[in-house]
This record gives sequence, structure tokens and C-alpha cells, in this order.
Amino acid sequence: MKKDFIFTSESVTEGHPDKICDQIVDTIVDRFLQVDPLAYVDAECAIAQAMVFIAAQFSSTTIVGIPLVAREVISQAGYNSEELNGKTCTVLTSLKELPPEVGRRLDESALSDDELDRIMVRHQVNAFGYACTQTPAFMPLPIWLAHKLARRITAARYTTLPFLAPDGKTQVSVQYRGGRPCRIHSLTLQICFDNSTAPPLSRQLEELIMEQIIEPAFFKEQIVPDADTRIHIETDNTLVSGGPMAHFGLSGRKTAIDTYGEFARNSGSALSGKSPVRIDRIGTYMARYAAKNIVAAGLADECELQLSYSVGLCRPVSVQVETFGTGRIEDSAIATLLNRHFDFRPFSIIKDFKLRSMPGTIKGGFYRKLAAYGQVGRMDIGLPWEMTDKAPLLREELRKNKCG
Repeated sequence: MKKDFIFTSESVTEGHPDKICDQIVDTIVDRFLQVDPLAYVDAECAIAQAMVFIAAQFSSTTIVGIPLVAREVISQAGYNSEELNGKTCTVLTSLKELPPEVGRRLDESALSDDELDRIMVRHQVNAFGYACTQTPAFMPLPIWLAHKLARRITAARYTTLPFLAPDGKTQVSVQYRGGRPCRIHSLTLQICFDNSTAPPLSRQLEELIMEQIIEPAFFKEQIVPDADTRIHIETDNTLVSGGPMAHFGLSGRKTAIDTYGEFARNSGSALSGKSPVRIDRIGTYMARYAAKNIVAAGLADECELQLSYSVGLCRPVSVQVETFGTGRIEDSAIATLLNRHFDFRPFSIIKDFKLRSMPGTIKGGFYRKLAAYGQVGRMDIGLPWEMTDKAPLLREELRKNKCG
């Protein structure tokens, strides 16, 4: 395996058109589950210019004002100009109500183990999870830093740099030696501006971005930009606000940004806009949970996990582990431990992670918070799949394996 290379990951702010769409559909999921935890919903969204299109199918005892959700998200994202704002934008919908049996209205908390075993998967997917020791969050360093920079753009827009527009993009290239990150090769920030506020002149603007965005993003990081790091701040489109007026948005299009920045594989299936009964969404969370506990337990320094689900079965067809030569025991032995100590059945995942009740217990919704800045590797929400509670058990298994 290549040990010396440069790897690049990108992130976008919550005002990026694709992320507006993800936030809209995940807010729809939240709204249904907040009132009816057994609701089923599947939603997609597209945005262009000042027009939003939402397609959704659902089975629920409640009604959600879907156009109002779109208007709320657009306004809260910071689009309040004459060109685009939540009050006057056009919202088109294509909605389909499904019969109750389609929604699988089963309360997993009241089901026995035998009953959980009889609930079969309805969608096929290869779900991937990944973890490594590059960061405290067990995430690859390029996507970790790209997200931090994107969050800083948004934070600066609300505080010290009000001339910034909601839309923005970041890119981080990290140099690796011996398979470990050693320096920041280059950074790119694409900045858009609010049409109503003129930004400072170019030199002053770059200094402000360094002080208010880049330096705070690298605070307490072990690897920081050095004298040879190429830093490019894209400001050629001065006074252009970006967003849906400049480029179109579509939900589910930023799967790599939602996961590992392409440092590891992802299934390609959209995560946002799907209720917890969708195995392509929750399987991704479960795979991350298992991979992170493997690394946290010291079984490997790097782990990629694949869960293959097939229609008509309640458990994965296969559980594949790849530790890229960093495992303390054989990959097949780690897979055996996972099958022994982790429950990969769909409704067991829903039950263990409380995926139906979370939207009703977290202020502002739960799934909407996942729609920007990553659905895995988050340290700011208390995600159940980011816990390492299984690590002591796996560590003990490793000790027994060595003693044996």
C-alpha cells in the first residue's frame, strides 16, 4: 500500500445549495418524528435560482407543512435578499401518502429478540464505516480540517466578517509520509460575499480571513500550515453571493463530505432525507460505530468496515474488515468479534441508537444537525455511533487472544 502521498478532501458551508437541500429534507424527517416517532418518510429536494422542488413520500399520523420547512431553512441559512429569501421563493412539491404497512409502524423498544430477528431488510446496500488514529475523533485529517474551516467561515459570517455570504467551500491537502500525516500541503477557501455589504480590499481581506478563519481552525491542531503551505483564497467573484442564484443544489449529492472525504469508501447512497428504517442510512452509522470501537480498543490503527445487506434477510450477508496491515490480530478474527458483540439487525440499530426518539429530545431537531459538516466524526452533538463504549470489551478480547 502506498505510504507517501498527498490526499485532498473538501467541505462546504451550510449555505451551499446542496447543503440547503440536505437540511430541508432532514428537517422534514425531524418534523415527522417529533410528533409521530413511528412515521416513515423519504424526501428529496432540488433548488435553483429562487425555486425549490421537494418530492416526498410518507406514512404518518401527523401532517407536516413541507413548504414552510423549506422557507424556514432558506431564511435561517442567511438568504434574505430580493433574489432569494424564504418568504418569496417558489416552493413546488410532489407528495405521496403511503399506507401504514409501508411505514413498518413497529415500536422496536417493545419487541423481543425473536421479533427483531423476523424483521427483514427492505433495501440492499453496502454500508461502509471507517476510523483511524489521525485525529482525536478517529477521522482522516483532511476531511476533519476541511469541516473545521467550513464551520469557521459560517461562524465568522455571524460575528466578525458580516460581509461574507452563506455559501462557501474549503479544501485541504495533507501530505503523508509512512502512511501518517506530516504537514499541510495546501489550503483553498472559496469565499462568497453579501451583495449588500462591500468587502475590504483584497490584501486586507486575505489578512482578515487568515486571522478570523484559518488560524482559529488550526488552534490546538498538532499539524498546522507552515511557511511552504500554499494558501489560496478564491476572491475573484467579489460581490457575487454564490448560493442557489449561482449554482444548483440537490439533496444527497455530498455523500463523501458527509462521511470520510473519500479517504475511505462510502456506499454512494444519500443519507439525508431518510427515516431510521432505511438501512442505507443507519447501516452507515452502525458501520462507523463498529470501526471506531475497533480502533479505540487498539485492535488496529486504521479500519474500514463493510456491511452488506440484502433484501429479505435481517442480518448482513457479510461483515468485511480491512485494517490495511495495522491490525493486532487477523482481519477475519476482528470480523468474528464484531459478529459476536455487535447487533447489526436494522431494528436493533434503531433501538440501540434511539433513532426514532432523538428528534424529539434535541432542540432544533436531530437529523437537521447532521445535514452539514459531516454525519460521522462529529464531536459536538453526542452522536450514539461516535461512542466507544464497546472498546473495553474488544480490548479484553484482544488480551485473551494474545494470551491464548
